[in-house]
Amino acid sequence: MNSGRTQPVLLGGLFIGVLSALPVINAGNCCCCLWVVAGGVLAVYLRQQNYQGQLNAAEGALVGLLAGLVGGIIGSALSIPIQMMLGPLQQEWMSRILANNQDFPPEARDMMERMMAGGALRVVSMLINIVFSVAFGMIGGLLGVAIFKKNAPPQPPAIIPHDPGVAM
Repeated sequence: MNSGRTQPVLLGGLFIGVLSALPVINAGNCCCCLWVVAGGVLAVYLRQQNYQGQLNAAEGALVGLLAGLVGGIIGSALSIPIQMMLGPLQQEWMSRILANNQDFPPEARDMMERMMAGGALRVVSMLINIVFSVAFGMIGGLLGVAIFKKNAPPQPPAIIPHDPGVAM
């Protein structure tokens, strides 16, 4: 990886991973993957600060994509201990909800109980999280290029040679 990309990608990925793993704050991702897109924008902003010229769309997409990948991995890794701490509490809540709703269909009740007990769902959820983080991080990178576009310096006026045969 280009050394100019490393720090922005890691900081954008850390932003994505931490905010996506925190229990209440991660609800922001329900709004069009807010934290993931914002992390891609942040990575492009940081990359633009250390770049002499204007970032093109390909560079912005790559920086956002890499930040999303790093963020998805960090978020998945952080969600493991959080789920270990909150898992029993969530199972208790779900058991109470199922116990209080007797008219809940038996097939759906069995499916919910299997999902609470299985660890395979967590692994699939982590993989899906990484894929979505990559995709929406890239979108954030493209948005970042559009938002933080450096204006080109104004062009000097063109000098038109004066033709002595033409009257002004």
